Amino acid sequence: MTTDSASDSLRSVTVERTGPGRFTAINSRGEKLTFGTGSGAGFTPVELFLAAIAGCSAADVDAATGRHAEPSTFSLVASGHKVQDDGGNSMTGLEVAFAVAFPEGEGGDRARAILPRAVKTSHDKLCTVSRTVEAGTPVSVKVVDAD
Repeated sequence: MTTDSASDSLRSVTVERTGPGRFTAINSRGEKLTFGTGSGAGFTPVELFLAAIAGCSAADVDAATGRHAEPSTFSLVASGHKVQDDGGNSMTGLEVAFAVAFPEGEGGDRARAILPRAVKTSHDKLCTVSRTVEAGTPVSVKVVDAD
């Protein structure tokens, strides 16, 4: 197993409150994404979680199949059940369903042929998001001085 140095491997986003139940996430490149608690428009954190799982695999699969043909359809649905039990809130039954089609021809045939392997490889080895979820990596939280 290889690991990057701490400075090369660290990823972070900053989340700022912009109003009641509204937040903006800012990445290291200055891109912003607004979200909320579900009382208004926009994504909720759970929807962003599902988008992250699907988006990670989408990028992996697109990189593998896109070398052979441009897809005519490339859509994913990430779903799961939000549950509350004695242990607190969590998601169960997480699933990502791929609906991908390629044009006729040699490139499309190659892309169709590798699609199942690309999906499996993303799930089993490449997708950092779903692999982290499945590994059950602990999340530490702390309060720091705001000044």
